[in-house]
Amino acid sequence: MDNRRASRARRKLDGMYRTLENVYGPQGWWPADDRFEVIVGAILTQNTSWANVTRAIDNLKRARALSPQALSRLPVGRLAEIIRPAGYYRQKARKLKEFLAFLFQVSGGSLDRLFTEEQPGLREKLLGVWGIGPETADSILLYAGRYPIFVVDAYTLRIFRCQGLIPAGAGYDDAQRLVMEQMENEEPFFNEFHALLVKLGNTHCRKKPRCEACPLRPGRGRKKG
Repeated sequence: MDNRRASRARRKLDGMYRTLENVYGPQGWWPADDRFEVIVGAILTQNTSWANVTRAIDNLKRARALSPQALSRLPVGRLAEIIRPAGYYRQKARKLKEFLAFLFQVSGGSLDRLFTEEQPGLREKLLGVWGIGPETADSILLYAGRYPIFVVDAYTLRIFRCQGLIPAGAGYDDAQRLVMEQMENEEPFFNEFHALLVKLGNTHCRKKPRCEACPLRPGRGRKKG
């Protein structure tokens, strides 16, 4: 990207962030009691709503199974039943077990030890775990490990395309690179920007879009209230 295009992209991204921050305020994302709950949520949220994830996590809490050690002791069939509200529960039970196997193999079950690894190497290892793709791996790194990496989801891609920041055929890596090259490379910013984009997506970028009230439309963006 040449300097002029990079400058335009930077101004556009900065304007989007400031507008969404003004409209929605701080998001306080990811909602969880600890880092392991963040990781479980990142795996369970694949292809489902956060409301369903919350129900599944509440089930795990009631079963006193929301720790690496407790979850590793659960038979996979029992785990699947507990997380049934999250959908695709058999696959997700296996994904959780695969992550646990990885966690105990590389760090003896310790998240503190896991997150002492350098970001690029740890990301590559996470992507090698069955059931963990780029969005899940980066969510784990950003929200649980507090590494400075930007998470991209379907809403992000849709919004960036709509705003002319990426072409129609651009994918995850393109959107992530754009933000990480043009904006401040800090974990709190990446956290808040992604959360704001998710808020925008949940509010306006549904199956039936509500584009007319989108705060990123010209003339919009004033804080409600």
